[in-house]
Amino acid sequence: MDTATVLHLGSQALWVTAKLAAPVLITSLVVGFTISLVQSVTQIQEVTLSFVPKAVACALALVLTGHWMIAELVSFTEALWASVPTLVGG
Repeated sequence: MDTATVLHLGSQALWVTAKLAAPVLITSLVVGFTISLVQSVTQIQEVTLSFVPKAVACALALVLTGHWMIAELVSFTEALWASVPTLVGG
């Protein structure tokens, strides 16, 4: 296995990781921004106020996109296993 193959596999792994993390991170970002905007407008500065809505939104994002996430991860893993004979053999 040469350096180019290792770099390609590493970049694919990072890309899959980014795709899988994006729905939850974007949801958390949007909900957090919205709550902080509401807090700044109403001047309610309660730290725990943002935790529950973000947790619920992230759980909802996982429920809605969980099947897709698993399908992406299985597809990546199958592609990796399919490439093992070619990587080891030459």
